[in-house]
Amino acid sequence: MLFYLQIFVITILLSAGLTFLVIQLAKKLKIMDRPDKERKFHRGNIPLLGGLGIFFAFFIVLFIFRGYLLVGDLRPSHWLGFFIGASFLMIGGFLDDKYNLKPSRQFIFPVLAIASVIAGGVEMEKITNPLGGYFYLGSLSAVLISFWLLGMMYTTKLLDGLDGLVSGTTAIGSLTIFLFTLTPKYYQPDISLAALALAAASIGFLFFNWHPARVFLGEGGSLFLGYALGVLAVISGGKIAIALLVMGIPILDVAWTILRRLIAGQNPFKSADRRHLHFRLLETGLSEKISVLLFYTISIMFGLSALFLQSIGKVFALIALAGLMLLIVIFFAYLDRNKKKV
Repeated sequence: MLFYLQIFVITILLSAGLTFLVIQLAKKLKIMDRPDKERKFHRGNIPLLGGLGIFFAFFIVLFIFRGYLLVGDLRPSHWLGFFIGASFLMIGGFLDDKYNLKPSRQFIFPVLAIASVIAGGVEMEKITNPLGGYFYLGSLSAVLISFWLLGMMYTTKLLDGLDGLVSGTTAIGSLTIFLFTLTPKYYQPDISLAALALAAASIGFLFFNWHPARVFLGEGGSLFLGYALGVLAVISGGKIAIALLVMGIPILDVAWTILRRLIAGQNPFKSADRRHLHFRLLETGLSEKISVLLFYTISIMFGLSALFLQSIGKVFALIALAGLMLLIVIFFAYLDRNKKKV
């Protein structure tokens, strides 16, 4: 465990240092997020590009300890595809933060990232049948991976509305995968190292991103964290249920947002609006910090449940999570109706 502790501390310090440098770079290049009257209510101009600090810290640590990444079933091509895909996201994110790309052009980079992962040989051979046995995917592997990664990327992208929300939730998800892959039954030291590095890199960034934030993830960072967490869930042997439990409320919030926008005839993948759950919590009078901590608490509770529940138990936990989201939707619908009466 001392080895993991050393990696954890080194990555946090590296991420914090690189994030500080990125802040100076964003200021010099004048790549800033400016407040508006619609959904950006932060004070002053905040530097973007923060995801670069996480990206570089994460992959620098993986490169330094690359010998430990090849002790399992993964090949160098898997990690290379992972890295190339992440690089596409960071390039696209930089261009979007600088030039505010149209949504159709933004979409190109997540597609390239997914293609890189699949080209690198990452596949999902089977998923667990809660009633016993497995479902073998065959040619459906690439399709499922594509939808999974796209869903994870747009979850963290649309979730990125409150200081520290995405980086902290990603850290919780990564630490959950780290703990899970250290258990004797699912022991995977290569995935453990990568998951711990992602958690530590997110925490190092969180020092500057906690409210009031001194830097934002930017387009590339918000996509990268969902992408990285999604890839780790796949290469750890299809531990998608774990990621679903940790990110359940944000994922369901995004699904509800997409459905709501489609019904209204709007673009389902446009930037976040003020009707996301994290913004609605602010409307109830909760502070930004308390709202973020509430998300953390739910993620930790359901994430830890994944460590102790068997397959069928995880299904019930996911059903409970969906039920919780339904109650939340009904609650805010009730509040909206009362506001209209007033």
